[in-house]
Amino acid sequence: MSSRPPPPPQPQPQPHLHKKPTSFPDVIFTAFSLFIIFSSSNNPTTSLLRKFVSFPLNPRRFLRIPTMSNPNPRNPIHHHHFPNPQSLSDWLRPRMPSDSFASWGVKPGTKNVNNLWLELSEGETLLADSSPPVRTVEVMVVRVIGKDNKVLVESHQELSNGVVRNRCRPLAEKMKPGETVEDAVFRAVNEELGSVLGGEFRENGIVKILPNSYSKKVEERVSASYPGLPACYVLHTVEAVVDGLPDEEFCTEETDEYGDSSGSNLIKDGAVSCKKHYWKWVDADSFGR
Repeated sequence: MSSRPPPPPQPQPQPHLHKKPTSFPDVIFTAFSLFIIFSSSNNPTTSLLRKFVSFPLNPRRFLRIPTMSNPNPRNPIHHHHFPNPQSLSDWLRPRMPSDSFASWGVKPGTKNVNNLWLELSEGETLLADSSPPVRTVEVMVVRVIGKDNKVLVESHQELSNGVVRNRCRPLAEKMKPGETVEDAVFRAVNEELGSVLGGEFRENGIVKILPNSYSKKVEERVSASYPGLPACYVLHTVEAVVDGLPDEEFCTEETDEYGDSSGSNLIKDGAVSCKKHYWKWVDADSFGR
């Protein structure tokens, strides 16, 4: 009798794949894992994700100017302390071309060591420890817009030593450490145009900063005030309308340029200061920004 073939094996029942509900510890673990991935700057996964996901780096407005920065890392800035102008002169002399340094305060239109010392003591200027040193200054530039879209320009200045210095540039003032753009604008207008305006500018609305007019750029050139001293100017520029200014050419007086400085009267009196500013209106098209 022939044997019957064995019955085929019965298929084993497959277990049902039910998705396990996510527990709260799993959520915590996943969030912690993502934090580790994003916080690792050298992780290749992070680099890939950052190509598709971006976050604003600095949502703050431009108006706050922090302590003075160094726009040129090749010339490291050191916060030197010079107790008096003589100590500054002793530090500069071996680092400067002798003929250029000797012309400070002597050549018409230049300033002297007292001026630079006052700038340093007020935090308006920083010096890089190089030969020659590089002077870094944050400057507030205010393009005052008048009738027919004309721009107010300072044509020349009369200095305390009687020298007339040509300028041909908009209103400009060195910024103080930590000063906002808005604060610097009002201070600059007050110091250089206040003698013909009078009053409190913020309270009566004489000065109006035009929206979206702010720009910033860096210029490097040899300083005209300090021959032989390279300078790096960080220019913060806005446009503004100032009510009450004369329509024709006019002159303003600056009574005490270094009145708020911390130096002694002897140092201030030895510095070259500006006594009068001479202004005129020019066509905006002929005067580039």
